[in-house]
Amino acid sequence: MAMADRNLSMLCDFYEFTMSNGYFRNGFYKKNVYFDVFYRTVPDGGGFAIAAGLEQIVEYIRQLHFSQEDIAYLRGHGCFDEGFLNYLRHFRFTGDIYAVPEGTPIFPNEPILTVRAPAIEAQLIETYVLLAINHQSLIATKANRIVRASQGRTVLEFGSRRAQGADGAIIGARAAYIGGAKGTACTLTDTMYGVPAGGTMAHAWVQMFDTEYEAFRTYCEMYPHNATLLVDTYNTLKSGIPNAIRAFKEVLLPRGITNCAIRLDSGDISYLSKKARKMLDEAGLPNCKITASNSLDEYLIRDLMMQGAQVDVFGVGERLITSKSNPVFGGVYKLVAVENDAAEVIPKIKVSENTAKITNPHFKRLYRLYDRESGKAIADELTLRDETIDETQPHTIFDPNATWKTKDLTNFTVRELQVPIFQNGELVYELPSLKDIRAYCKQQVHTLWDEVKRFENPHTYYVDLSQKLWDVKRGLLEAAKR
Repeated sequence: MAMADRNLSMLCDFYEFTMSNGYFRNGFYKKNVYFDVFYRTVPDGGGFAIAAGLEQIVEYIRQLHFSQEDIAYLRGHGCFDEGFLNYLRHFRFTGDIYAVPEGTPIFPNEPILTVRAPAIEAQLIETYVLLAINHQSLIATKANRIVRASQGRTVLEFGSRRAQGADGAIIGARAAYIGGAKGTACTLTDTMYGVPAGGTMAHAWVQMFDTEYEAFRTYCEMYPHNATLLVDTYNTLKSGIPNAIRAFKEVLLPRGITNCAIRLDSGDISYLSKKARKMLDEAGLPNCKITASNSLDEYLIRDLMMQGAQVDVFGVGERLITSKSNPVFGGVYKLVAVENDAAEVIPKIKVSENTAKITNPHFKRLYRLYDRESGKAIADELTLRDETIDETQPHTIFDPNATWKTKDLTNFTVRELQVPIFQNGELVYELPSLKDIRAYCKQQVHTLWDEVKRFENPHTYYVDLSQKLWDVKRGLLEAAKR
């Protein structure tokens, strides 16, 4: 089950309808246009982000239609042409969409997704396309940072109760799984997307019983193969861990079960985990895992690892599901070209005094270049649509922070990142399983140099424009000065 049964066509900024009505009145609705989705700044000052949200966009596009109730609502505003409203009665997406696969590391100012479609169709999908990519890319990126900080320890997503609404919890857990989390506390995400759901107990379970030991013993008897005991309800070292050890030894070990766990949810996690590990080992429970939770993020986890904390599993909640330190991804949807009556592609550019907001025009391709020997990503390059990069010939890219500085490549391979998703309104892309997306993400992040993956002051990855594309952009900028 997924969210494909929901028609979200009206999940749209109102000005999309007013502009589309204007396009209809002026005949622009017959004109094909090109929009790019990209972002400008990596969240948390990182070196890259993770693309996510494409599957939900596919579901949305396939459901796009306007009901009689939708059209009646628009008519009630008294500002829409009847011809436009009649056009919406028969509305369906007939254009093309190209996108980088979910799980791909992405960098600022390169197109994550490109739409080629008649003007009204391209305009009306803007809000949802941005919503899906902005939300899930944000959470997948945050999850990947947290997973990398954990240095191979398991990370679980625990944030449903702190998420911004139901979709924030459900889809957020999906995105966290893409980013590398191994599971979620959100049961519905498991039923809908197959993200492994699991959980143990809250403090309320322990408090329900007359004694802490009785609570632990009962839980072990009920769930002998999934016994994780929350040991900080009263006193972690004096009662919690000793009572957990007693329950494990009296209930589990006689059954030959040695896999069990405790959870620390408060206090000094580094100190308590070291003490707990010593107590568990001395009790003959070396296989007992230690889980830690309580407002964790990549920085706290990194510090815990540096301090030698004996934690096997991290449960991360609010700071993951809301990306609390940087809660806005900032993806934008910008017009980059239109087709004239002769079907020629005419590049368009947005110019701003803020140079960061100047767009890259035209219908483009996005290539990633890899070092042939190491397999590491060297640079991305944007080109005009009719350009290719020849792996057999030397190639020059420019340093994005110093246009005078170049890097000459000779021993490299090339991969085009965007793939066709819809062609003439028909889905041509086979959606991969979520497990495959997660595995692909892990593999692709591995192709990045460690310097790009630093949390602080990461190396700026090369994202270059081909000479032909740069000439087009420069020409448009010079024309804008006149």
